[in-house]
Order: sequence, then structure tokens, then C-alpha cells
Amino acid sequence: MNFSDISDVLLYMVPALIIAMIAYYFFSQNFKMETARLHYLMNKDNNKHSLPMRLQAYERMTLFLERIKPSKLLIRVTPSSSKKNDYEELLIANIEQEFEHNLAQQIYISSECWTIITTAKNATIQLIRKANLPESTDSANKLREVVLKEMMEKQSPSDAALAFIKQEVNELW
Repeated sequence: MNFSDISDVLLYMVPALIIAMIAYYFFSQNFKMETARLHYLMNKDNNKHSLPMRLQAYERMTLFLERIKPSKLLIRVTPSSSKKNDYEELLIANIEQEFEHNLAQQIYISSECWTIITTAKNATIQLIRKANLPESTDSANKLREVVLKEMMEKQSPSDAALAFIKQEVNELW
């Protein structure tokens, strides 16, 4: 085989190699696009089923936060006796019962949102306990007054959690 035969073979192979590389490039791009399309369709199908459940979980946690707002809680849960400690325990038990009723919702919401909700719950309980500490709080009705006065001066712990839920739900769209 002489040099001209080798150069002829190379001249024939270069276009074939270029066409093979172009074909490989197009097939790989097509494969990537088709994979992305399938992932999109799968996510779209999953969202069609999971989005309503997630929204329902956010709705339930919003309702929970609204129900444990001290101003609404104190109206809904009336003291059964005039003892402040009994009323404190009744309020806290009510909050815990509401929370336990909604425990399963944490599956559908983000862990950050769940943490904020539990923090709001714990802060509300602490607010009630703190209001019960002073000696001037000597009855259940006085405890109600102290908590309501505290709520007039500052924001409810539930308000921050509600704002976070609204932000997270807006991100779902």
C-alpha cells in the first residue's frame, strides 16, 4: 500500500467520521430532551395527585394556627373554674389536642414549615405560662386579661407561621 492509497482512505474516512460525530451529537441531544420531557410529564402527573393533598395540609395547618391564636383560643375555650392553673392547663391541653389532630400533615409540608408551626405552638404555650406566673394573675379571668393585653402589644406567634405558609403556598404555583 502506498501513500496515495492511505491518503485516499483517510479522505473517505474523514467525512464518515464527521457524519458519525454529528449523528452522535444529535442522538444524544434528542435522548436528553426526551428524558427531560418524560421527567416533566411524570412530575406533572405526580403534582396532579399530590398538589391537592399538599394544599389541604396547608389549609389544615392554617386552621390550626388560627385556632391557637390566643385571642381566638381564649374566646373559644372558656374557664371551667376560677382557678388560673386549671384554666392554663385547659388552654394548653386544647392546643396540644389540636396539634396532635394535625400531626399527619407534616408529611405533605416542608420540614422548615413544620418547624415554624411547632415553634409557633410552643411560643403560644410559653406565652400562656408566662402570663400565669405573676402573683397579680389570681384568677382564670385575670389570666385571660393578661394574655389579651399581651396580644394587643405584640404580634401573635401564629402570625409569623401563617405568613410563612402563605409564602410557601405561593411558591407552589
